Amino acid sequence: MDLFDFLKLIGGLALFLFGMNLMGTGLEKSAGNKLQGFLENLTTKKFNGFLVGLGVTSIIQSSSATTVMVVGFVNSGIMTLKQAIHVIMGSNVGTTVTAWILSLMGIKGDNVFIQLLKPSSFTPVLAMVGIIFYMFIKNERKKDIGLVLLGFATLIYGMESMSASVEPLGEMEGFRNLLLLVSNPLLGVLLGAVVTGIIQSSSAAVGILLALSVTGQITLGTAIPIIMGMNIGTCVTALISSIGTNRNARRAALVHLYFNVIGTFVYL
Repeated sequence: MDLFDFLKLIGGLALFLFGMNLMGTGLEKSAGNKLQGFLENLTTKKFNGFLVGLGVTSIIQSSSATTVMVVGFVNSGIMTLKQAIHVIMGSNVGTTVTAWILSLMGIKGDNVFIQLLKPSSFTPVLAMVGIIFYMFIKNERKKDIGLVLLGFATLIYGMESMSASVEPLGEMEGFRNLLLLVSNPLLGVLLGAVVTGIIQSSSAAVGILLALSVTGQITLGTAIPIIMGMNIGTCVTALISSIGTNRNARRAALVHLYFNVIGTFVYL
């Protein structure tokens, strides 16, 4: 990781925070009673909220993106903290569903349909629709919707930029060797959390771990605590997104962290 990668990381963080602010502003302007009522009906029941989080995350393949949206909804006042908790719990389960389906059905991760569902693939379309709504349509409500789409696209680009800036770490021999040195479960959790917090993607971190597991260099007993730690590390994105938000939005981001931390230590 050189100076230019570091600058890309800083730029990605700036885009992420700016996108979060744009999305929040757009939501506050466009969110009327209809949207608030729709989300309330959808997530009032605990199990329904759980299913919403599970379903959305299964489709877009990113619990971070789902949680960031939830934090934005809470910050804008169109979703309560109680509703957000159930959705976040569902998103934590949903982030594992796609990998299971792909492995059971034999569909490769580079399948065109699967690629189209990823945020990095549909974000350019959202950005284009957003800029058309915002710049060329006079209706204020549609302008606000365009602002929401632009904000979401910007924060996703920021996330992608941050991930790309630290991607070279995964190719470093020394970085991989760190994963091989852990025998203590607590150290495994800590290492998994740090690695995922740095590269901003639990999927990428698990991918590195799987590559090492296939070679037989890491046993199942060693891998499980590291994966648990990776679930904690993926909360970094949500915590960053809560910067500058209201108290309940920050609490929603912390729920994401607490859920994974408590689950990890209950297992251990």
